[in-house]
Parts: sequence; C-alpha cells; structure tokens
Amino acid sequence: MLSSEIGETIKSRRKELGITQPHLAELAGINTNTLYKLETGLGNPSLAVLNKLAEVLGMEIKIEVKKPLG
Repeated sequence: MLSSEIGETIKSRRKELGITQPHLAELAGINTNTLYKLETGLGNPSLAVLNKLAEVLGMEIKIEVKKPLG
C-alpha cells in the first residue's frame, strides 16, 4: 500500500536525521498526530503536508510516467 510506503520512507529519513516526531511536526508546521498517522500508514496526507515534510527532511516529491509493460 502506497501510504505505508510513504510513511516508512518519512520515518526512516526522520530517524536518519535524528529528529523526533514532535520536532519534525513543529518544523513542518503540522500536527504531531498527523505525522504519527502518516508514519504508521493510517493517514491520508495532502500533497501540501507531504511537501512540507519533504522540504524539512531534504527530500523531494516526484511524479513520473510509468514505463510501458512488456
């Protein structure tokens, strides 16, 4: 499931940088509960929230065209 993959990626990067959930939430200007839900795959974040988190974590959001099958 995509939401759990996104959450796991954010959690991994946050831990890599040594940032706590409350601190990341504060830096990104989002609610700690929102971040918790996202990291556990329970949330359905908007692109705005994902962009805020990506910016703080030094990441970027990409949308690419899928390669054709076959």
